[in-house]
Amino acid sequence: MIETLYGLDTLGTPTAFFLALLVGVGFGFALERAGFSSSRRLAGVFYFTDMAVVKVMFSALLTAMLGLSYLVAFGWIQMDQIFLMPTIYGAQIVGGLLFGVGFVMGGWCPGTAAAGVAAGRIDALVFLVGTVGGSILFNELFPVIGGLYGAGDRGVRLANDALGWSHNAFVLAFALAGVAAFWSVEWVEKARTGRSTYLGSPFLKAFSLAFAAAALGLFVLSPASTATSARRTGAGVVTPLDEQALLAHIEAALDHMEPEELADRLMAGEPGLVLADVRPAAEFHAFHIRGAVNVPLAELAETLQPHKHTGLIVLYSNGMTHPAQARDSLQRQGFQRVYLLTDGLQGFRERCLKPVSLRTEPLSATAAARVNAWRAFFAGPVPAATTDTSAADASGAGLAGPLPRAAETDELQAALGAPGVRVLDLRPQPEYNTAHIPGALSLNVESLRGNVGGVPSMLLPAPLLAAQFSLLGLTPSDTVVLVAGDKFHDATLAGMAFERLGHGPYAVLNGGHTKWVREGRPVDAALPAVTSSDYPAGRASDRFTVDRRAVAAAVGAPGTVILDVRPAEFYAGRKSDEARAGHIPGAVNRPFAEDVVTGEDKAVMFKPADVLAAAYRQLIASTATDVIVHCRTGHQASQTYFVLTHLLGYTNVRWYDAGWTEWAAWPDLPVIDETRDAKRP
Repeated sequence: MIETLYGLDTLGTPTAFFLALLVGVGFGFALERAGFSSSRRLAGVFYFTDMAVVKVMFSALLTAMLGLSYLVAFGWIQMDQIFLMPTIYGAQIVGGLLFGVGFVMGGWCPGTAAAGVAAGRIDALVFLVGTVGGSILFNELFPVIGGLYGAGDRGVRLANDALGWSHNAFVLAFALAGVAAFWSVEWVEKARTGRSTYLGSPFLKAFSLAFAAAALGLFVLSPASTATSARRTGAGVVTPLDEQALLAHIEAALDHMEPEELADRLMAGEPGLVLADVRPAAEFHAFHIRGAVNVPLAELAETLQPHKHTGLIVLYSNGMTHPAQARDSLQRQGFQRVYLLTDGLQGFRERCLKPVSLRTEPLSATAAARVNAWRAFFAGPVPAATTDTSAADASGAGLAGPLPRAAETDELQAALGAPGVRVLDLRPQPEYNTAHIPGALSLNVESLRGNVGGVPSMLLPAPLLAAQFSLLGLTPSDTVVLVAGDKFHDATLAGMAFERLGHGPYAVLNGGHTKWVREGRPVDAALPAVTSSDYPAGRASDRFTVDRRAVAAAVGAPGTVILDVRPAEFYAGRKSDEARAGHIPGAVNRPFAEDVVTGEDKAVMFKPADVLAAAYRQLIASTATDVIVHCRTGHQASQTYFVLTHLLGYTNVRWYDAGWTEWAAWPDLPVIDETRDAKRP
């Protein structure tokens, strides 16, 4: 079987680029030889004086269609090795009209314009420049016309399926239509110009007969190729198969979905996945797989109609007989991605929900953790949540009640799977890849920082942060739980990004991933599916970050506390890794590490609130006092900011992000170096 670059997922390789270049040169040469480097000749089709465009295009379409059909019939290529363009009615209709108007006005399309430029045509160059300009304009206007881009998206929709024809019948009909088109355009040319090159000629007769015979030959090679069916590829593409191939795929269980795969997809919240329970309502309400919808068999096609050409439908019952019959019925009605749950509900219970302790076969630690994650998600209590995520706000984003800013492990486990709850794992990627909280997304906390204004390790501006959150699929109403590893302040640094964007509902997991694992809570290694969002950058202004000028103005100001949270030796000047040692005049020192306690298992947790409150009362007069917190790069200070603002209720806390890195580098800013001063006579 031929494996294509698309099927091998190697379209981005140098080899693919070289082959594409060769194909492009060959395509341009063919266009030039066909006379397509003349806009006059191209425009002639609209005036019925030169129908070369129609002849060439129909010849290309028929050749490609018949060639591909024969490759499939001989078994040399499978359709999953070819990209099938989705049908998007709104975008394609409007785009086709615009393309047609442009063709009539300019006499060029992008491909022929490139051929025209190669032939030295000035008007082709103008058209090609206009095409590039139009592409740029489309990109800039995309936020306005983005709705049209996907309007009428029906997924991969084959013409013969829509008509209810077999593949071979459609090929024959299209070939005959092409033959009729050849004769018609020759007649039109003769009627319009008084001349025709091929009308009634032996060449046109032989040409027409060859196409018709080639189309009929498919009935000899694959007589059973009638209604198409579908299979799922790794990328989720639906591909047509003949009946013989369908039987082979059924034998290999490629029309099934295994319980483990379904469980992982449901836990990841895969968009477009529809799980239909076809059992009686009483059985459904007694127990069903979380996320399933109950659909009577008689109403199945009508209920699932919106998902006929999009998404992925999985059917299940107690066994597999009824779902198999339902699947066959749906496929005969044109549904394109319908699968059975292997072994039905009983198989799902046995393979995903059966406790590890009751299994006869031994499980590895990773497999046991995966089972525990499934049980926690599907067999545990369903967290109270509203099904209307549009009603979610900063108070809880879909939860019955908000998570506390410092969330405990049991609170997070109860919230897993609730609408709008998102978990971000801030540990290094190898640790995340090994095992993480089910559904958690990986985020490198250092990706939130960069060089801003010449100062390294600064929190990025809001638009850049919003772009990252968009890639993660976050929305402002999501409750985001930040999970750190051995650097607990990674979570609070990420929290500063949410603060900058005015994102209300976020929390840090007290004890981080270490405490979660120590307590035997569920983990898995699945990579969740993500649908990009459009996170807004301008929801709230950053009123808590200050620069060196604001800090300099606060030095010596009554009623303001500058809190240096670096380790004591750096504060005193005994150690230094910056331009100068010491601290800002008047600053008081409370190392950030004094706010947390590290257990024997290295789980880092906040000290009790009353202990923290008593400690800070010794440094800060009241919760309304102006406070500026800083460290070296803002990382450690983010933890102190979090403690003061979210755990102790201080209302006027500001964060000097640039910190000692910037302050020490400016020689005109004052510094107190206790070690240096002690050496003076």
